[in-house]
Amino acid sequence: MSSDNQLANKSQAWSALFSEPMSDLVKRYTASVDFDKRLWLADITGSLAHAEMLTAQGILSAEDHAAIQRGMAQIRSEIEAGTFEWKLDLEDVHLNIEARLTELVGIAGKRLHTGRSRNDQVATDVRLWLRSEIDELTKLLTGLQVALVDVAEKNAEVILPGFTHLQVAQPVAFGHHLLAYVEMFARDAERMTDLRRRVNRLPLGAAALAGTSYPLDRERVARTLGMEGVCQNSLDAVSDRDFAIEFTSAATLVMVHISRMSEELILWMSQSFGFIDLADRFCTGSSIMPQKKNPDVPELARGKTGRVVGHLMGLITLMKGQPLAYNKDNQEDKEPLFDTVDTLRDTLRIFAEMMGGLTVKPEAMERAALRGYATATDLADYLVKKGLAFRDAHEIVAHAVKTAIGTGVDLSQLPLAELQKFDARIEADVFEVLSLRGSLNARNILGGTAPVQVRAQVARHRERLSA
Repeated sequence: MSSDNQLANKSQAWSALFSEPMSDLVKRYTASVDFDKRLWLADITGSLAHAEMLTAQGILSAEDHAAIQRGMAQIRSEIEAGTFEWKLDLEDVHLNIEARLTELVGIAGKRLHTGRSRNDQVATDVRLWLRSEIDELTKLLTGLQVALVDVAEKNAEVILPGFTHLQVAQPVAFGHHLLAYVEMFARDAERMTDLRRRVNRLPLGAAALAGTSYPLDRERVARTLGMEGVCQNSLDAVSDRDFAIEFTSAATLVMVHISRMSEELILWMSQSFGFIDLADRFCTGSSIMPQKKNPDVPELARGKTGRVVGHLMGLITLMKGQPLAYNKDNQEDKEPLFDTVDTLRDTLRIFAEMMGGLTVKPEAMERAALRGYATATDLADYLVKKGLAFRDAHEIVAHAVKTAIGTGVDLSQLPLAELQKFDARIEADVFEVLSLRGSLNARNILGGTAPVQVRAQVARHRERLSA
């Protein structure tokens, strides 16, 4: 082998076994440093905890430990300053940092890898990184909920046509409608908090797959890193990516909820509905039609939901055929995971701001509710309270609606004498029942749409979100 090849091959951690260097094509194909360098802080944090434990166990000298701490501090400064040189030849974030550490502190840098493998190292790094991202995403979910609660409180009395099958069904408070999304995002936050416990477990010490002969104190490292425990089986520790799949599944649900809300914002902003307006900074115009104002942010979020769903499917497919333990396939876990986090983070931030600038058009909402005979069920309930069976009342009201449609008026606009033709028990008090406001106020039950209930739910959410 030429001296140049020998020099090139020294960049590889396994080079002594091989008689020729990796080809440039394979190097580019297998390298991950371009995307996994974002794990640098987790890598340094995990390495420092590992070094502290090795020193406590008498495996590493105090002098080497001090040198490692000093070198890692400099590497951190270089990365933060943007002066650290990431090298493709060194393949990934771990070997780049280890090589620079060895440059800075000599043999102590090589001793740091005692008792660990890149298999358990990368699994630890990804968990540490994801734990931090989950904490940030949970805060962003809180911020979006707060923004929605603020709008809901201002619109507790605003009447919106509630839909089923996208047909006008019953009047609801616009605030009540928005609080439905608060419930969804609250469950999303609960899922994030719950899965964090499973993310926050330590693989380090599993080494390549079988554990190590060094007397490591894995529980000490877990405590140092603020983890809730250690992975109990070395094979599972290095090969498990359930935590990444579970996170991406939870992220997918968040995006599904975002997408559902996006669809409504898009519909509501259209001229056919005209219920709301989005601030100009969240929209674009047309290159050919000067009158257009397009809701690009919700449309793009709806599209990005498919992207995140795809990442979930990709991760599941990635894992389905892998035998124990670690396989190179697992390098492919990072890009979908990273992109899921980036997409979700940006989406939550922009939606919290966008909802805070929402313009509501109550008159348009109320006109739409009047067009759909939204109080028909209220008339049926009125007759039930007069002694009719609900099915009989339902049929009577259907005839009344048919008459109202034929004359082009709302039920509340039919004369009392006309209504009494359908049932003599109908009296003048029916008109309060048939009003949109009366319908809204009548649903004064826990979880109902009456404004008093909306305000109670707003108060409950504010207390929960401020805890």
